[in-house]
Amino acid sequence: MKMAWFVKILVLICAFAAVISAQNTNQPKIESQEIDESDGIPVLIKHLPDWENTRNRATYILNGDDLRKSLGTRPIFDLIDFTGGAEAVTAQYDAGKLLIIEYNSPETSIETDTKIKQSLIENTNNPPIFYRRIGNYNAFIFDGNNETVANALLDQIKYEKMVQWLGKDPYAQQRAERNYLLATGELIFTTVLMIVGGFGSAVLAGIVFGIAFYYIREQKRNQTQIYTDAGGMTRLNLDGLTSDDSSDKLLN
Repeated sequence: MKMAWFVKILVLICAFAAVISAQNTNQPKIESQEIDESDGIPVLIKHLPDWENTRNRATYILNGDDLRKSLGTRPIFDLIDFTGGAEAVTAQYDAGKLLIIEYNSPETSIETDTKIKQSLIENTNNPPIFYRRIGNYNAFIFDGNNETVANALLDQIKYEKMVQWLGKDPYAQQRAERNYLLATGELIFTTVLMIVGGFGSAVLAGIVFGIAFYYIREQKRNQTQIYTDAGGMTRLNLDGLTSDDSSDKLLN
């Protein structure tokens, strides 16, 4: 009898556990690359321009179907693949509908960027699509007509994560060359500045010293008693050192 009750209780526990597991499986989860632990908001949403006032109208996207539901069917969406953990967010702005797609590797972002640019060159969009790659973000503005306003909105998007390449960084040599040129330019500028500054300081110091030396010599000359080697005889005052005698003491 006790064994039968034990079996019934065990069956009920198993059934209850199966129900709880099924409920957890059916619940939708937000599988973001990065979520702010303080409020549970995906970091990608916080990279929207003016995200505090925009998050209520923003849509978080994890697959192509949700992308088309939010922004409609557009040919450019055929080039966007969410396989591998890509995520996106879209929101309406005055400049148009902003879409930011984040890939978990720079290789994927660059590959998609190449395809998108090629497609935009080959196809004329009306209204135009404004596009820019920002870090691992591929950002679009749809249904906008003002390029200046669209670029101003894209300028507000900042990619603040560290980019790590799975293999060899293809831009390592370019960055090294750029850093070398910048360092060389700074060295040349500093050297020229020091040379010009040293030369200018030397000239200025020479002028000041010369003026001071001139005034000191003049002061000493004015204080020195006039000397003549004429032995009291009349001599030509060619050097200008002999004072002129008063005419009233001369013999007529």
